[in-house]
Amino acid sequence: MKVTIIIPNYNGKHFLRPCLESLSKQNYQEFEIIVVDNHSSDGSITFMNENYPEIKIIAMDKNRGFCAAVNAGIRQAATPYVILLNNDTIAEPHFVEELMRAIQQSPRIFSVSSKMVQMYHPELIDSAGDLYTLAGWGICRGTGRPISNYTKPDEIFSACGGAAVYRRSVFRRIGLFDESHFAYLEDMDIGYRARIYGYENRYCPTAIVRHVGSGTSGSKYNSFKVKLSARNSVWLIYKNMPFPQLLLNLLPLSAGYLLKALFFCKIGFGKDYIEGVTEGLHSMKHCKKISFRFHHIGSYFKIEKDLVRYTADYARDWFSRKLFKQ
Repeated sequence: MKVTIIIPNYNGKHFLRPCLESLSKQNYQEFEIIVVDNHSSDGSITFMNENYPEIKIIAMDKNRGFCAAVNAGIRQAATPYVILLNNDTIAEPHFVEELMRAIQQSPRIFSVSSKMVQMYHPELIDSAGDLYTLAGWGICRGTGRPISNYTKPDEIFSACGGAAVYRRSVFRRIGLFDESHFAYLEDMDIGYRARIYGYENRYCPTAIVRHVGSGTSGSKYNSFKVKLSARNSVWLIYKNMPFPQLLLNLLPLSAGYLLKALFFCKIGFGKDYIEGVTEGLHSMKHCKKISFRFHHIGSYFKIEKDLVRYTADYARDWFSRKLFKQ
């Protein structure tokens, strides 16, 4: 057995059957499944026990969030690789095989992100991996673009934790997901950390999964999600950027937070966003900051170069979308 598929679940009983059935149809079957249930109240565990007795279930004593759930699964797994998979997904038959082929190409690869397409608009991309910009914005690459885009393997900033494979041995070196995040930007945080240690995160366009999106939180924007994401965005910078790099990027970061505040004020979540940023600033001293080590200097230079490149890529994509609408 080479890989364990870890599915976090919180009141997602209605998603589980199609998700698990799609895994039973994989052409690559050398995997086991662990479902980590975050104290669901909808009968999820009973449903799985009755219909999928072969699946391992970890039952949490309360809803501890995405990070704690996947960490519990990673600790329980005994395979060289783990696939994190959202419960609101349906995997195409070659999904596992293609992820495994991609991550085994080099021992320097920490994670490989799949090509996620929108469940109810399968002609459109949901995610082609995550990018990070000089403005401190995490970008879900390719969202809303036709699936004819992003057809080549590529290096990305971090994998989207909703459908990606990870090398377990690297977790032992860099640590697991930061459980203080609870949810949101935790995948970018650990991808950032892996890059500091010299690892790569890749994108595999042939590993395809359909995704409902916001299956647990319920909507693209809500008070809980906006506030938590804002707080975690501050922690992400504080933990991973050494002070000289923070000074170098202070102007674009400040502009990025200002623009985000204006955006969320416009759509009615300004108070939540500002509260989240404020909480992040006040509590960041309690975060575990990545210690600066001189032998990582090459990684920091590459990260900075990539931040510039990804910012330019995002700007080009944004302007092309605006022009296309016109």
